Amino acid sequence: MMTVQLDKATHDRGSFDCGSESLNNFLKIMANQQASRDHSRTFVLTDPDSPEKLMGFYSLTMTQIDMSVLPDQLRRKHQASTAAGLITRLAVDTKYQGNDIGEWLLVDALKRLLIASNSVGFPLVIVDAKEDATGFYEQYGFKSFHDLKNRLFLTIADIRASIGEAVESSG
Repeated sequence: MMTVQLDKATHDRGSFDCGSESLNNFLKIMANQQASRDHSRTFVLTDPDSPEKLMGFYSLTMTQIDMSVLPDQLRRKHQASTAAGLITRLAVDTKYQGNDIGEWLLVDALKRLLIASNSVGFPLVIVDAKEDATGFYEQYGFKSFHDLKNRLFLTIADIRASIGEAVESSG
C-alpha cells in the first residue's frame, strides 16, 4: 500500500463516505483549495483494484504551539520551539473500516512528518481528534494537552524511537 497526494482529476472524492459529514466535505470541497494555497497537503490511499476509489485520507500542515500547556519536562526541553506538525484530518471510508486502514494511514502520516522534521526541526506532532477518536490516537502513544482533551500530541523523539529505523532504511 502507498499513499499519494490527492489529485482531483484522478481520485473520486464524491463517493467517499467516512460517516462524518465534516470530513467528507473537507475532502470533496476544501482539500484541493487548501493544497493550492499551500495551507495543507492531503494524501490518499486508493483501492488497489480501483485506483480512483479512495480507501482513506489524511491531511498535514504545521501549527503554532503554546508550550505552556505541555507537561513541565517537555516545556523545559522545548521552550524555544514555536511550531509542530499537525495531522488536521484522518478518515477511512466506511467500506474499508475495521481493516486497520486507519492505523496504516496514521503510521504513514507520522513517517512523513518524521522525514519533514529531519529538514525543518519541530519537536511535536499534534492531532485535533474528534471526541470519539481520542482513544484511537491514545493507543499509539498520543497524550492529551492539559487544557484540551481532544488535542493530543506525540513527540518526534517518540516517533523516531518507534518507527524511525523503518523510515531511515526505506527512504
